[in-house]
Amino acid sequence: MPLSTDPRRTPPAIPGGSRGQGDLKPRQSGDPLQNTMPESRPPKAKKSWGDPVFKSITLIFAAAILVLALAIAVELLASALPAIKGMGWHFFLTQKWDPVMEQFGGLAFIYGTIVSSLIAFLIATPFGIGISIFLTELAPRWLREPVSFLIEILAAIPSVVYGLWGIFVLAPLLSVHFDPYLIRWIGRPFFARPSNGLSLFSAGIILAIMILPTIMAISREVFLAIPRSAREGALALGATRWETIVVAVVSPSKPGLMGAVMLGLGRALGETMAVTMIIGNRPLISLNLLAPSHSIASVIANEFAEATSDMHLSALAELGLVLMGITILINIAARVMVWSTSSKLRALEKA
Repeated sequence: MPLSTDPRRTPPAIPGGSRGQGDLKPRQSGDPLQNTMPESRPPKAKKSWGDPVFKSITLIFAAAILVLALAIAVELLASALPAIKGMGWHFFLTQKWDPVMEQFGGLAFIYGTIVSSLIAFLIATPFGIGISIFLTELAPRWLREPVSFLIEILAAIPSVVYGLWGIFVLAPLLSVHFDPYLIRWIGRPFFARPSNGLSLFSAGIILAIMILPTIMAISREVFLAIPRSAREGALALGATRWETIVVAVVSPSKPGLMGAVMLGLGRALGETMAVTMIIGNRPLISLNLLAPSHSIASVIANEFAEATSDMHLSALAELGLVLMGITILINIAARVMVWSTSSKLRALEKA
């Protein structure tokens, strides 16, 4: 059928427009259609005073922590200056502590603090990590939450309650039922008579119970952060359940586990009341763990209110400064260990 050439069916021409692709012409500046089209401009960013104010507030909070730590260190240093000038390095080399004669040596307290904390570290670390592995990998669902809740409750118990329990329950139990076997099987120099339950070993056990919830809670969160695909991949490659836990769960978690253990050790170093009540409070350096001992926190708690001379107060302040320095060094060592382990794991992943 021939195309119609009826002019009535031909569409009318649009003024200023075009009928075909080749007839396109740019509109003039005076074109009324061009003047009615809005210009596309980027939206202006709204200026808000909330962001800089919030940033300043959080910066103040972060700086306050540093200022507080620095203020504590400066105050301890100022209070300890008389003892530092009067005794010098002799303070760290002798264990004689005689406030009447104003002879002060802090070696026995430093020894008691470090050894009791190491005992707690050695006891609590395998228990805390082992409980975390059981709760995250092996325990049935109905048992996980109740056990986790009960262990975390231990962190809410006041330290004086631990001390009372140590005096009336733990000390008699150790002296009657456990210490004789340690003396018989291991013997000198670490376990020797006499033993009345108030000893360095008892203080270490109390501290281990107190830091156990900290190590367990952090380790559990670290294990839960491992993706399930890592476990499934190890099982798909033929690994047993035990090999899967070691390779796919524990190995990638080493940096977090180190942080958990060091955090627990830091708490053990500064614990006061429970240790004061069960350690025996005797400034003595001995390899016998069943002998009474003393710690920095316990001597400060016992003697600070009764100190009469300026030198006595200054010696106690120097002990506090030493304890703060030990804690800072342990935290620095923990950061270095975590960084080193993380770097090795990243290198293995890239390889």
